[in-house]
Amino acid sequence: MKRSEINQILKNAKTFMAEKQFILPPWAYWSIEDWKKNRENTSEIIENMLGWDITDFGSGDFYSRGLFLFTIRNGKYKVDRKPYAEKIMIVEENQETPIHYHWAKMEDIINRGGGNLVIELYNTTPDNQLDTTPVLCKVDGVKHSVPAGGRVVLTPGESICLEQGMYHRFYGEAGKGKVLVGEVSAVNDDSNDNCFHEQIGRFPIIEEDEQPVHLLASDYSKFL
Repeated sequence: MKRSEINQILKNAKTFMAEKQFILPPWAYWSIEDWKKNRENTSEIIENMLGWDITDFGSGDFYSRGLFLFTIRNGKYKVDRKPYAEKIMIVEENQETPIHYHWAKMEDIINRGGGNLVIELYNTTPDNQLDTTPVLCKVDGVKHSVPAGGRVVLTPGESICLEQGMYHRFYGEAGKGKVLVGEVSAVNDDSNDNCFHEQIGRFPIIEEDEQPVHLLASDYSKFL
């Protein structure tokens, strides 16, 4: 991805979150100079990969297959005592997050406003393939049974609990607008706890055609 594209996605995301009155912490808006001045006091943010996160999953087409995220809080296994994480995401209409599951993380995915979020579900076979058995899940604490590959559509205010080993793919429903999506989960480890059904790059390779508006979490090691 080009840095100019990432910068524009960031600007659009800030506008959308402001419309939905979702406010990020002050450090979200720091410049590189601000980060350098505060480096010694921000080890939790940097080491636990908090902050801006934009990926096209290696597709080269962010709006077809990609995701905007901001990790607000996160612990780190065997390092600190925080056992939970929280993210905010923006999902465009028909913008796919590819099918995957997590070995360790259980998560609630919440529609915080905007359009509808479509989630397709599968159980996992012992060799990490898509199972054909019905998927048992809970939507806001209510039990549901979904056929393999079946869809759960979350309207604003609704949430689903995704357990470990539950394959899921999601996208915004066509014609309903982009979706503000929350995630509340156990500790998040995007480097080691994503099992994608196909070979996919989680973090983008960035072509630096202009200066960053804000650093991504994956930028910290490069700029700091």
